[in-house]
Amino acid sequence: MTFDNSYARLPEEFHAAVEPGAVAAPSMLAWNHKLAAELGIDSLAEDERELIQIFSGSVRPSGVQPIAMAYAGHQFGHFSPQLGDGRAALLGEIITDAGNRYDVQLKGSGRTAYSRGGDGKSWLGPVVREYILSEAMHHLGIPTTRALAAIATGETVYRESALPGAVFTRVASSHMRVGTFEYFAGSGNVDALKTLADYAIDRHCPAAKDDQMLYVSFFRYVAERQAELIARWMSVGFIHGVMNTDNSTISGETIDYGPAAYMDEFRFDKVFSSIDRNGRYAYANQAPIAQWNLARLADTLILLGAAKSELETVLTEFPARYERLYLALMRPKLGLQEASDSDAELIDAWLNHLQDKELDYTLSFRKLATRIDAVDASHFGEFELRWRKRIGEQKIESTEILALMNSVNPLFIPRNHRVEQAIQKAVAGDLTIFEDLNTVLARPFVEQPKFAHYAEAPEPNERVPRTFCGT
Repeated sequence: MTFDNSYARLPEEFHAAVEPGAVAAPSMLAWNHKLAAELGIDSLAEDERELIQIFSGSVRPSGVQPIAMAYAGHQFGHFSPQLGDGRAALLGEIITDAGNRYDVQLKGSGRTAYSRGGDGKSWLGPVVREYILSEAMHHLGIPTTRALAAIATGETVYRESALPGAVFTRVASSHMRVGTFEYFAGSGNVDALKTLADYAIDRHCPAAKDDQMLYVSFFRYVAERQAELIARWMSVGFIHGVMNTDNSTISGETIDYGPAAYMDEFRFDKVFSSIDRNGRYAYANQAPIAQWNLARLADTLILLGAAKSELETVLTEFPARYERLYLALMRPKLGLQEASDSDAELIDAWLNHLQDKELDYTLSFRKLATRIDAVDASHFGEFELRWRKRIGEQKIESTEILALMNSVNPLFIPRNHRVEQAIQKAVAGDLTIFEDLNTVLARPFVEQPKFAHYAEAPEPNERVPRTFCGT
């Protein structure tokens, strides 16, 4: 396993050295063989003991320079000038044979310079949650950080009670955030801000260097990635929960799955996060918040000479860009191959019907697909009749429409009650549900009779209405 350390070679104000500590009795919870193969490190699995030592933080491989990254962030609209990786250590970067660069980061490996009094450890619950949700997101085709490994430490972590400890290995195309830019802008360190922006451009969008308005071109790239990401979240009923600027990546990948959840019954104002008391990051607010976060990035780029008017143009265009991407994703979910000016209104009518009837978001799309040739409107009322009239205008065989809908509407999502059950069982030493979910969610669009119960909506007494930050 050969690491490069390009971020560690940036000036010292970008990061702080960190030394993950040896743990008591590490053991393997999960190893992502397919991702390891993509990274070219699958041979590590030949020696499981060494593998466990590396990804528990107990052994530092040759060439590794562990660092904690510095960043700031607007948290629920309030600026915190210094946050940083309080419980994460970036081991370095792997460059694949295809030339792609990926960060490899340990989460929960101990204190850093940015721990702010915390122990830097993770208990098992957040590790299980992030492993399941991030891999499920990947298999749904949505940009995300990935899960490479989950290691039990054999140690006890103290939160409200004594809990088993664990370390999670996260892979990302980078860990740069809007908050990273804010860190240097907030302190007036324009030289470091320029170094960061140039590094980000080299790493993520080198084509921007051909544009005379370099930083505007970079900003447009980030805005495009964010518009696509949020549109994809919305299409599957995903709620991030904490869209602070320190959780908004330059790469356009989903990052940090603490309070994240997928909706069961549909509501525009749905909130899961226990700390989002005013609904700032509710489901329907995610696109406007992404635009707000982008405005904070634009504020930093003005310091580098980017034309304010050009940045404002990109920001102004964001809602329309998002809407186009969202409609392009939602049309096939309703079996629409041909665009119509009335599609946006039809989609809104569908969502309002789901909300009014308190119907399950995911399963309703799959049920709707079975109603193509029905002659009554017993399931979805007046909307169903209107929808069948619309798809009938396409002159496409119903079997083709059914196949289209089932190819884009997942049957299996990481339902919150199942994730919580996986955590509870894992704490008790039983990984069955954790392993089942990772298996079934790798094929979210395919019927899997053995695992059919994982597609079911929760019973009222099974619902998990609140989720919590991993710390």
